[in-house]
Formats: sequence, structure tokens, C-alpha cells
Amino acid sequence: MPADIYQKLARRLDETPNGFSPTASGVELRLLAKIFTPAEAQLACVMSMHAESSAEIALRAGVDAREAHRTLKGMASKGLVRFKKGEGELLFALMPFVVGFYEAQLPRMDEELARLFEQYFLESRGGIAQVEPGVHRIIPVQEAIPHEIMIFPYEQASQMLKSAKAWGVRRCICRVQRQLISKGCKYPVESCLVFAPVVGAFDYSQEERAISLEEALKILHETEVLGLVHSTGNYIDGIDYICNCCPCCCGVMRAVTEFGILTAVAHSDFYAVVDQDLCLGCGDCTTRCHFGALSLIDGKAVVNYAKCMGCGLCASACMVDGIHLNRRPAGETEPVPQNIKAWGMQRLERRGSRR
Repeated sequence: MPADIYQKLARRLDETPNGFSPTASGVELRLLAKIFTPAEAQLACVMSMHAESSAEIALRAGVDAREAHRTLKGMASKGLVRFKKGEGELLFALMPFVVGFYEAQLPRMDEELARLFEQYFLESRGGIAQVEPGVHRIIPVQEAIPHEIMIFPYEQASQMLKSAKAWGVRRCICRVQRQLISKGCKYPVESCLVFAPVVGAFDYSQEERAISLEEALKILHETEVLGLVHSTGNYIDGIDYICNCCPCCCGVMRAVTEFGILTAVAHSDFYAVVDQDLCLGCGDCTTRCHFGALSLIDGKAVVNYAKCMGCGLCASACMVDGIHLNRRPAGETEPVPQNIKAWGMQRLERRGSRR
């Protein structure tokens, strides 16, 4: 049963908007077997992304209801499923692979899991990165945008943090994973910001360190100085995290830099513009850009519009303020989905058209 149950779970996960691409070697099955016990996989492969009672899930899986409830509670504690309180009972829902239960495995990440994930990432050529809209969206460096240009709240990392009531920071699972296979980088591991609308939300967390708003803003600024790219979920409402990404470790960024999938992460609604009169041709911006969007031609910086992700790191690196971000022309980029449900519907439609 174990091999068959993991195949069923893999197919079920590939039916989610995020997807879970199969590989020729079947490494994804070994990856699932590392994370789920057979009993857990048996329940997960029949679960919906909408919250349900353990009794409903047990009935579909053909297992004892009380045993299913115990298993589901254990799965919730391991971050394998979502859960919430219903009327007098707990309700459970399936989580996608990424962004989903994989990130919740940070406390259990070891070398074996890290190597399985790396093999899966390479064989699937980025996995989730193959279809639009991207799972993540880049948030521009706010200081790179001229004051006269209107910036929406969902385009401002600082505004996202200021609108919350609790903040935390956690280790970046991408950098932890790469360190475990001896491919770590120079950037700090503790850099992923999380936030919530409820006071004290992270006070007793085992994965996040509770911090103040001031410390969250400080981390945001420090990661910009280091040249990390801000990104978050590719929708407007319900955002509760900001990743500070490097292209050497981050899965969605690596899909851009290693596989050339420019749509792996949704670029911001901005693009870099160089003031040729101010440009000194020093090359600081070309070194700073992770996506190869800037180059020096005849001693001046030039932007490759198609490759520019609109992060604004080039502008923050320019010593003479010779680069800024402009908003892309109206209609050129698709509107950001309003919420994760709208994002999921768009994603399923695009994935369905490619099957």
C-alpha cells in the first residue's frame, strides 16, 4: 500500500492550484514518504482544500473516525494540514506542497529531506514555477519610486508591516535547505518576516521569534541593504508574510536565474529607468541586479526591460540617484488577484489549459 498511497497523494497535490509536478525518477514519491506516514498520506489524498470534519474525511478514506481524528490532529501539529475551530469540533483542510506544508517542515528539515527537495526541484525544473500567475510577487523597494507616483498599500512592504498587530521572524527554509547540502550562501538565515492582525500571535510559536514592529522594519531595511529581494504571496488581501529572497537559494528566484522562467515570480508593476545624464558607468547597479536586467553599453547603464523584475535594488545601489522605478504602462501587466481564492482560480484555469 505505501507506494500506491504516495502516488495517490502526489496526484491529489498536483490537482491543487499550486501543483506538484511528477518527475521521471519518481523522487516526489520519496519526498512525500519522508514527510508523511502511510496513515497520514491515506487521509491527505482524499482531503479537500476546504475545511471539513475528521468524520467526513474518515468516511472518504474508509478508516475509523476516532483514529482519523487523532491522526489529523498530529498532522496539524506537524504543519501538514490546515485546521480551524468549527462549531464544537476541529475542521481540517489540505495544504499544497509549496507554498504550504513544505515550509512548515523547517523544524524537521534534515540532510535527507534537503537532498530530496533539491533533486525534485532540479528534475521538475522549478516545479511550481511553470505556470502563471506566479506563486510569489515582488514588492519594490519603496525608496526607489518617485514620490509623485502613487503606490498602493499592497505594493509597500513597510505598509504591510505597519497594518499588523503582531510580528515575527523565522529562518528561511530555502537557505537552511541549501546549507544542508553544502550550497549555502552569505546571506542571513533568520530573515523571513511574518505578521498577523492579532496581538501576541507569535508569543508561543516554536518556529517564529516574536519581534516588535520596529525590529521588523529594521530587518526589512537591513535585507534591502544586503541586496535581498522582497516577495510575498501573489494576491492583495490576506498577506501575512514577506520573504527576503536571494537567487542562489530561493526556489522561485532560482527558477528565474537557473531555468530562465521569467514568470516564475510575478514582477512588480514597476521597471527601472536610468538617467543617462547622471549615470557614471560605475557598474554598481549591474552587480546588484540578480536578474541580469542591467548592463553597461558605451559606459552607461542600460536596462533590459523584459528581464527587469521591478525590485528596485539597482536604484538603492546607485550612488548618484541615477536610477528610479517607473510604473509600467496601463494594461501591460495583469491585475494582482484580490485574494488567494481568486489567485487559485486563475492558476487552475491556466494549469488546465496546459494539460
